[in-house]
Amino acid sequence: MKYAGRLRSCRGLLALLLVASVVSACDDDAAKEQEMESWSPTPSVVQGLDVVAESDADGFRLHTASGDKSFLPGINLGSTVPLRQPGEIDALTAEDYRRWFAGMADMGIRVVRNYTLHPPAFYDELAAWNRAHPDAPLLLVQGVYLPDESYVEPGRTLHTPEVDEAFTEELQAVSDAVHGDLTRLRRRGHASGTWTTDVSRWIVSWIVGVEWDPAAVRRTDRIDAHAAYSPGDYFAATDDASATERWIARHMDGLAAAEAKRGVSVPIAFANWPTTDPLEHPEEPLPEEDMAAVDANHVLPTRAWPGGTFASFHAYPYYPDFLRHEPGLQETTWRGRPDPYAGYLVRLKDHFAATMPLLITEFGVPASLGNAHLGPLGRDQGGHSEQEAMQIDADLMRLIHDQGLSGAFVFSWTDEWFKRTWNTMESQDPERRQLWHDALTNEQWFGVVATDSDPIPDSMREALPKTGAIEYLLAEADAAHLNLDLVGRDGPPGHVEILVDTLPGGPADHKIVVDTAQGTARAYVRSELEPIRLYTPQGIDNPDDGEEWHLFRQIVNRAFEVDGREQPAELVDVGELVEGSWDPEADDYDSRATWQVERDAVRLRIPWAMLGLADPSAHTALGAGKPAELVTIDSLPMTISADGSTVDFDYTWPSWNHVTYSERRLAGSDVLADAFRELGRAPRP
Repeated sequence: MKYAGRLRSCRGLLALLLVASVVSACDDDAAKEQEMESWSPTPSVVQGLDVVAESDADGFRLHTASGDKSFLPGINLGSTVPLRQPGEIDALTAEDYRRWFAGMADMGIRVVRNYTLHPPAFYDELAAWNRAHPDAPLLLVQGVYLPDESYVEPGRTLHTPEVDEAFTEELQAVSDAVHGDLTRLRRRGHASGTWTTDVSRWIVSWIVGVEWDPAAVRRTDRIDAHAAYSPGDYFAATDDASATERWIARHMDGLAAAEAKRGVSVPIAFANWPTTDPLEHPEEPLPEEDMAAVDANHVLPTRAWPGGTFASFHAYPYYPDFLRHEPGLQETTWRGRPDPYAGYLVRLKDHFAATMPLLITEFGVPASLGNAHLGPLGRDQGGHSEQEAMQIDADLMRLIHDQGLSGAFVFSWTDEWFKRTWNTMESQDPERRQLWHDALTNEQWFGVVATDSDPIPDSMREALPKTGAIEYLLAEADAAHLNLDLVGRDGPPGHVEILVDTLPGGPADHKIVVDTAQGTARAYVRSELEPIRLYTPQGIDNPDDGEEWHLFRQIVNRAFEVDGREQPAELVDVGELVEGSWDPEADDYDSRATWQVERDAVRLRIPWAMLGLADPSAHTALGAGKPAELVTIDSLPMTISADGSTVDFDYTWPSWNHVTYSERRLAGSDVLADAFRELGRAPRP
């Protein structure tokens, strides 16, 4: 009987194993089927129009060969490369687009959004990619930017003829271009050439307009309150629409009319952001962040436009400050904790739910040393390693999906050197910002793809001190840093102090102190040159007040009042330098790292701004005063003290208008790729 029992047990085990293997095989087949799920657009025909996507109170529905998709996982693509301003002639090439589209597909990205008309090569290469990958195409959300943004100037509005007519012409031109039917002469700041490739079959929606300036919106609503308006055939403003909303409705109708003539209809939306959202935020400390509203519920499609519309928002987890102070936002939880960003998205979604879905068409955090604002739950506007930024972006994409929204578009595909931000822009030469990569300007570091500068040619300088603790010194420049290697004569120096006399004819202006025994390194600036003075009208409580040297800090919020309570200015200590490797292949890689000990050397890579450079490419330094004087310098004289010995070193480097760079996906981006792949197949909750 013992053997019979064992036999029955074995038979039972075999049966279980067989069932398990069948289930496993079925799971594998299902996984493969999901992996191969087609996203090939399959338009329906409604009222004689090809409709590849529809968007209304029932949600967003993209019609594909494998069924309707209700969530769009996407990426935003800028319109330039390092060293170039947007719209510069020949800045973007077919090779760029081929490389980027392959990289996007490798990450599982389903949709790419642009903000404006790209050169013909974009559309040629998109069509070529999609024809080669019919079941896994890269779908397009096409943007149309305002060519004339002078509506923000005093006395002007969106109805100002130059602004209005330029937008009308641009909408028609972009519609013609995506259908392969446009020739445009060269014009500064605009794509030019001949567009012959029709990509309309892969366009899933349009997003027009900009992040509306609140003061200009309020001025438009006041001055043009009684401007003539007639409802369009395809879009119409509601009776309670403002002058701004009527203006937007008229232009969306114009675009719809152009597309209808081509026989197609897809959702058309306008860009928006929390600053001009239709909600009230009484706890918002800055009046301009809650002074005007633009409501998509007031700009609706007619029955003649089956593509419909949606609410498109650029919404980041760190700004505006009502995210930190609005108590109702804490009522929403995600992953077991109160989450004000999720709470804000739920409020927005509920506002639009009766008429249309909500898509977050910009979100993300930068992988940057510099920081511009503090956000709830550590989702700051900077100060993140690449791995941290990618994890936050992946989490936010899932959060957006889990709140029942219809799309999430990460910002952005590549780093953008030309960008500025509020707490560094007065420390730079605005005419040459795109020629270098400022480690402290967070806006330049949002890319999923990094753009790492190569060394500046002929910038390497060496010194061989005959005595003292330093045996060999190597300095070399790149577009983001001054790199210094200090090799010790008897092992790595224990204590290093570098005094840098950036501005000619005075005392040292900047100081770097490294203590290898304590594992610390700090960057200081002479008190008179403290850059924070340029970014706040009020005096601030600086921990180093009264001292000759100030730790290098960034202001991330001016003093403000909330609920009747004064809140002091907020500072971050970027001068507390991060130890680690800046080799992306290293186990201890940290993209924020600025110093390390390697064998007998102390190695530093010092951000140019921490040496007082406003433009290293042209040898322009930041002087005193407010606004700061820009001073041309010849070199960076340094006095380097190490373990009781001193070396004088005068670093010179060539000016540059061009530097080579290399692209790579950020460390940790596989986590984001997993989110793209997962949500590219996942149903809505």
